[in-house]
Amino acid sequence: MSTEIRTNSLARTAAELAAVTRMLESMNILSYSGHIAVRVPERNAIMIQRRTDSRAELSPDRMLLVDYDGKVIEGDGKPPSETVIHLEAFKARPDVMASIHSHMELAIAFTMMEGVQLLPMRARATRWKSGIPTHPDPSHIKHVAQGQELAATLGAHHVALMRAHGILLVAESLPALFIDAIHFEENAQAQMQVLQAGAKPKPLSDKEIEQILKLEDRPHHIGKLWNYYIRKGIGSGTVEADWNLLAA
Repeated sequence: MSTEIRTNSLARTAAELAAVTRMLESMNILSYSGHIAVRVPERNAIMIQRRTDSRAELSPDRMLLVDYDGKVIEGDGKPPSETVIHLEAFKARPDVMASIHSHMELAIAFTMMEGVQLLPMRARATRWKSGIPTHPDPSHIKHVAQGQELAATLGAHHVALMRAHGILLVAESLPALFIDAIHFEENAQAQMQVLQAGAKPKPLSDKEIEQILKLEDRPHHIGKLWNYYIRKGIGSGTVEADWNLLAA
């Protein structure tokens, strides 16, 4: 990778991307496939891993910069075959800075149940109060038109399920994306537990969501959990201490 990608801001972004990928792999939110992308505004590009690199061992020095036409402009190797998922989401949503495509098993299950919709159940699921749509195309999203269609399903929401395939989750930063991925799985698990108990799910009401949001401090919550999981990752060897990723 060229010296350009080793500037302070890019080095920090690459380290965050490697850490988030490794930590989500350790939690089984990512596995042998799935990937995360982040905007690099100063290069008018995104940063993403190489398609063949292990999510469990990803390192900052192996990242690629890919322009919005899908061309690699920094780094050696090819990006994931479904990079268009991220590119088209970023094009459609200027507010989105980071995205993950994951094959989260719990989320996939909700796309394969007749008459059952994944709903905001837990307090942190207010993030998805606008809705959790399901994209009907279960195939690999490899072509621009497919990516555009998925971005249209995502719309103004923060997540879209992909029928029998996975999810596209978006956020304002890599730490925010990491925390949202954890809470999204927690929420799916909560609804699944209700269903397995034979009960009717009782999602958060609009009034409850409004009350929760009145007291919500998203930046504080993200910073608190980010430090918790980074410290935990350092302790387990999942995250390298010399990446210096603890928030101030």
